[in-house]
Amino acid sequence: MTEPMAVLLETDAVVAVDKPPGLTVVPAPTEPGDSLRHRVERALGCPLWVVHRLDRDASGVVLFARSADAHRALCLAFEHRLVEKSYVALTAGVPDPPEGVIAVPLHAARRGKTRPAAPGEAGAQEATTGYEVVERWHRDGHRAALVSARPRTGRHHQLRVHFRSIGTPLLFDRVYGRRVDLAPLDGIPCQRLALHASRLVVPATVLGTRIDVHAPMAADLQAAIGWLANTWSRD
Repeated sequence: MTEPMAVLLETDAVVAVDKPPGLTVVPAPTEPGDSLRHRVERALGCPLWVVHRLDRDASGVVLFARSADAHRALCLAFEHRLVEKSYVALTAGVPDPPEGVIAVPLHAARRGKTRPAAPGEAGAQEATTGYEVVERWHRDGHRAALVSARPRTGRHHQLRVHFRSIGTPLLFDRVYGRRVDLAPLDGIPCQRLALHASRLVVPATVLGTRIDVHAPMAADLQAAIGWLANTWSRD
């Protein structure tokens, strides 16, 4: 069961909601049941167009279009990298340097996954992510960090693959972080992908009015940060 969603912004052109973890944005082909889009459509009593997605276990801002025209304009804005997206995440290990840009081309992999592309590999897609370490902790030789990330491209699983590529996978990533020793985290009040879409900004040139939507830190991630601060040592 997922947490209830909150509407963050509603206009004639768009609606933005705070997606709870554990819910897909659209129904998966193998799971045709409930989805975030279905819930918002039922709540508003109108059809919606999907502009972008978050992973099932991630939380935070999701923007829907309320008309075909708005959908077309927003999709072009995402495609041309006009939309600013900000995330917060918890990582296993601390990214080094503490502030930088991950520029690792990505390639589609089997079973809907993504992997770093080999040098010169055909089909590779440019992918860049800016990041900054906000807080860091250590305990018994293990380290963890709270990071802020701003993807400059929008590739499938980009943040998850990029942070793993530098040796600091996201906590509780069951696909890309399976080798992380979770024993030191026994008792932490968050067992899902530690990724939250905190902010989304669309410039006024796209729909005529600037859109700037914030989603407060999800309660389980906030609790996890408090747990680390209380049970681990701050670097």
